Amino acid sequence: MTDLVILVPDRNIEYAIRWILARRQSLGIRAILPDIHTHPAHDPGCFANGPEFLQFAVKKAAHALVVFDHDGSGQEHTMDRSAMEADVERRLAAAGWEGRCAAVVIAPELENWVWSTSPHIDAVLGWSGRMPPLRAWLQQQGHWAANDAKPKQPKETLLAAIRAVGKSRTSKLYGDLAGKVGFNQCTDEAFAKLCRVLCEWFSDGDRRHP
Repeated sequence: MTDLVILVPDRNIEYAIRWILARRQSLGIRAILPDIHTHPAHDPGCFANGPEFLQFAVKKAAHALVVFDHDGSGQEHTMDRSAMEADVERRLAAAGWEGRCAAVVIAPELENWVWSTSPHIDAVLGWSGRMPPLRAWLQQQGHWAANDAKPKQPKETLLAAIRAVGKSRTSKLYGDLAGKVGFNQCTDEAFAKLCRVLCEWFSDGDRRHP
């Protein structure tokens, strides 16, 4: 039996989730066997019929997880992330996943998980040794207000950072970030929920490490 079936909207989130799960010691979870699927209708599809999509795995997987972006979901102007998560979880439970399912809606989008105080961000995005440092440059360019914990437009900020050094936005980039940035340095609520849910389901009893 598979430990966890996961539905995501695209390869970028898939790579990020795979690398997050690979860092089980940082999460404080045991080794698990995930089965990850991408929805052909992307974020709107994950929200609209994610529970139906995962119906095939009700008797094959111990737990079900749906992860997608709030922006681009088709519901971003009518529901906040918490309401969307509750809606998807209600429908997952009705589809046979009661007590063993969760939805994580990233607001506004996956790139919000990128931005933290971790020094690894500069390295992964190609800014090691550059002056000014990445965050200072982003502030100078108007992408990140000095008093804000995260930029208001995380995807546009990421694009500006990598374009300046000639890098491309690839799924591997998201995997590299997820594989190196410290989990305890990410303040995003959706990321915190993901970590909490994984620990509840698969805890190995050890302390989480940065």
